[in-house]
Amino acid sequence: MIDIKNLNLLVGQIAEEHGISPEKIIESIEQSLAAAYKKEYGTRGQMIKAHLDSKTGTTRFWQVKLVVDKDQLYTEEELEELKESKESGQEQEIPEEERKIRFTQERHILVEDAKKEKKEAKAGDEMETELPVKEDFGRIAAQTAKQVILQKIREAEREAILIEFRDKEGELVSGIVQRVEGNALLVDLGKTLGIMPREEQVPGEFYRTGQRLKFYVLRVEESNRGPTIVLSRAHPKFISKLFELEVPEIGAESVHIKAIAREPGSRSKIAVESTENGVDPVGSMVGQRGTRVSAVINELGGEKIDIIEWAGDPEDFIANALSPAKAQEVKLLDGNRAEAYVAEDQLSLAIGREGQNVRLAAKLTGWKIDVRKPDGEKVETQEAEESEPEKENDEA
Repeated sequence: MIDIKNLNLLVGQIAEEHGISPEKIIESIEQSLAAAYKKEYGTRGQMIKAHLDSKTGTTRFWQVKLVVDKDQLYTEEELEELKESKESGQEQEIPEEERKIRFTQERHILVEDAKKEKKEAKAGDEMETELPVKEDFGRIAAQTAKQVILQKIREAEREAILIEFRDKEGELVSGIVQRVEGNALLVDLGKTLGIMPREEQVPGEFYRTGQRLKFYVLRVEESNRGPTIVLSRAHPKFISKLFELEVPEIGAESVHIKAIAREPGSRSKIAVESTENGVDPVGSMVGQRGTRVSAVINELGGEKIDIIEWAGDPEDFIANALSPAKAQEVKLLDGNRAEAYVAEDQLSLAIGREGQNVRLAAKLTGWKIDVRKPDGEKVETQEAEESEPEKENDEA
């Protein structure tokens, strides 16, 4: 009999250290006991289950057999054909629905035999036969049990991490920069490591070992080595999530972020709207004396942020998007094209350094924008198709 007091203490400690439920750990112990029993007292091919009573410390063991019908089994002739095709190298892939079962005495029982023990037995059921209790396991069996329990705990830990971070997809997490591996940055997230590929890093941003930063959970991928948490600081929604932390009106749904256009590390434009009378969406984002937007800019390492008011009318929206320049007039043309007329002294602001301001305005609005002088002379054109704006859900 197992010392249940010490066992429960150990289970509680493992559960706390690895973030796994005690039930999962008990299940792992049962599987390890079944593996040890099979190693010491069973035969090859057997399926053995174990049950550990967490209150008394007693264990029970069963041999499990699958109930099968003769139609589910390969005939002697079919088995011979499979053997010959395998030896000749002409083995063909059999569709799953056409596959049959190779009958083995240790793993299967025919329906007619199963009904002798249980009248309602049918194909697909599992028949359990209780085995004599054994508590004396040899060194090899004990080693097998140890390997099984360690493997099962690792699997449970991976599953717990996968579930936790799947729930965090599209959210912010805090992590500590651990090291650079190739072009990727490895980040300590506490229970696991996250990875930030080169394309999700901000150009010009320098990462120091031990530095604590915020990251956007882009996606969670499963692999043979466990879950991979892909992080980003370049994604447009990274900015919207940072503003959610600083602007209570977003959480209260009185201010919505409608669209974001971003050139990571350099400049971003954000379009916002208010759903309540008396709430200034731009003022809410900026904060008193610019405290809110400054907090976001500091996290982004000084990236410039233009906050503009969303407008349902495309002419007004395009004019707002060209901020800080003031457009005198916006004309909408066919083919999702627009002409923005700007005074001479506002041209450099409207275009921006190397065309960045009008380029971001085109991305934000989804319109191809021609910047023109008051006399109609074209100065700059930017295609909206170069990069679509990051649209926010209306519920965001």
